[in-house]
Amino acid sequence: MTTGKLHSIETFGAVDGPGIRTVFFLQGCPARCMYCHNPDSWTVTEETEQITIERVVHTAKRGRPYYGKDGGVTFSGGEPLMQGAFLSEAMDALAEEGISTVIDTSGTYIDEFTQKVIEDSQLLLLDIKHSDPKKFEEITGLKQDNLLRVIDLANEADKPLWIRQVIVPGFNDTEENAAELKAFVKQRVKNLYKIELLGYHNMAIEKWDKLGIPYKLRDVEPMDRGKLARLSQTIGL
Repeated sequence: MTTGKLHSIETFGAVDGPGIRTVFFLQGCPARCMYCHNPDSWTVTEETEQITIERVVHTAKRGRPYYGKDGGVTFSGGEPLMQGAFLSEAMDALAEEGISTVIDTSGTYIDEFTQKVIEDSQLLLLDIKHSDPKKFEEITGLKQDNLLRVIDLANEADKPLWIRQVIVPGFNDTEENAAELKAFVKQRVKNLYKIELLGYHNMAIEKWDKLGIPYKLRDVEPMDRGKLARLSQTIGL
């Protein structure tokens, strides 16, 4: 049976999908986002913890009393779509237990399992780093093509998309930027669950320093909550 590469587990998650959720953060990510709060999740090494399908199901079942009608399991990362074979098997096993799954993805990776994973998910949490292709590449180091294809696959499956974007002061924090995101979503997303703007924070600097990775946003202040609220109003939240 396929095993997954695990970064960590959160057993009472309240922000990574509807309701209360057990969140499996998987290891490995193709993106190198300039503000990533888990740069230690990028690379798979010999020391990376392996997790079995049985452990996923056992851990998820322990949280069942708290899920209610909306909660369940979220697979996050890293980039969970990098582990498509494991995701597919794990989601099938969870479905047999009546536990629904959400995928928290940046849409930066696609393989032969991606379509099935999307079809089997309750919804997708999709982190759109930027609607502009050049800015997207500046943030992630990757082209935007896979993101657009993930959106297309979600549309084909009529899956709800919970759109997220991190708002960074001086980078994408204007009303024009918010309007561009709104237009991008309106044009491309068929089944919109919600849009959520997340304020940039600098709490991951210590992780970057420990890993010896230069942090380009070191001098950028955390996003002002009042301005974030005004940008949310621009989008209509």
